[in-house]
Amino acid sequence: MSEPLFIHSRDNARLKELRRLAQDGGAYRKVGRIWLEGDHLCRAALARGWQPLEAVFSASNWKNGQWNQPREATKIIVLDDALFHGISSLESPAGMGFILPVPASGAGVEAGLPSIVLDRVQDAGNVGSILRSAAALGARQVVALKGTAALWSPKVLRAGMGAHFALRLVEGVDAASLDALGVPLIVTSSHQGDGLHEARLPVPCAWVFGHEGQGVSPELAARAALSVRIPQPGGEESLNVAAAAAICLYAGLSVQPGRMGKAGL
Repeated sequence: MSEPLFIHSRDNARLKELRRLAQDGGAYRKVGRIWLEGDHLCRAALARGWQPLEAVFSASNWKNGQWNQPREATKIIVLDDALFHGISSLESPAGMGFILPVPASGAGVEAGLPSIVLDRVQDAGNVGSILRSAAALGARQVVALKGTAALWSPKVLRAGMGAHFALRLVEGVDAASLDALGVPLIVTSSHQGDGLHEARLPVPCAWVFGHEGQGVSPELAARAALSVRIPQPGGEESLNVAAAAAICLYAGLSVQPGRMGKAGL
């Protein structure tokens, strides 16, 4: 490993690249690199076998030695504390981060996997929360259609809390690409379809969750094998899409072989 690169000037070209990755949600698509900030996310990546290309520290964090041994990255960058605070999008900057390679998704959608399809879900917090539920409740693949929030953006990564590294993620595809899933599509609706507690849920399947305001597109609804709704005896108009996803995925978990034995909430 080479000696750490210390950066003291806000005009440094490398610092500008780091700032762009940390603050521009779509920058990773252009440069093929992901910015991961904070101890929890970095350790989650390491636990899943990801190796950083670079590790970035604030000067004070570097001095405390917490991450010095073992040194997980082949290249270390140390920023003056004020410079690290300047690139961070967190209210309380974590003082350390990783640069990771964007995982290759050239193979596209993989057939036969329990999956989630995101149809233009735009809020980064919702997307990250859905990924957390997916990883916790047995989904293995998330397919994001065009118009969905960028899966590897810093905001979605923070909301995902490490779930990204347990999932196969494919993004930027169109509806026709879903034919390759090879499993039934289940669409969710506020008021239409079978009640979730009554529906016969296929295993494996692909759950489709739609735009926060418009729901699942008519094109995807027409492709679905089943439409379900979550009964809401309290009388609310609809549920937040991330909350609905967690409920549906838990219901699907209950009908998987070796699990709880029958469908229901």
